[in-house]
Amino acid sequence: MGGMSIWHWLVVGGIALLLFGGKGKISDIMGDVAKGIKSFKKGMQDEEEKVATVADDAKAEAKTIEQGAAKKVADEQPQSQKAG
Repeated sequence: MGGMSIWHWLVVGGIALLLFGGKGKISDIMGDVAKGIKSFKKGMQDEEEKVATVADDAKAEAKTIEQGAAKKVADEQPQSQKAG
């Protein structure tokens, strides 16, 4: 009958305290877990939006650089080449 040591009884007692140790303990723990999950999901969405914004900014900057380079090349051409 001595199959359970003191450590087994301590674990069983700890679980019993969690389940029956007070009013709303489990619901509080589950509420905290739910808040953590929601926060994690929101953080992931914010990160995806940030990456998309950075990519859009990079595209806009590249387009601006290309337009500036094209304008510079056009300005450098002699007047005779522009007219004809």
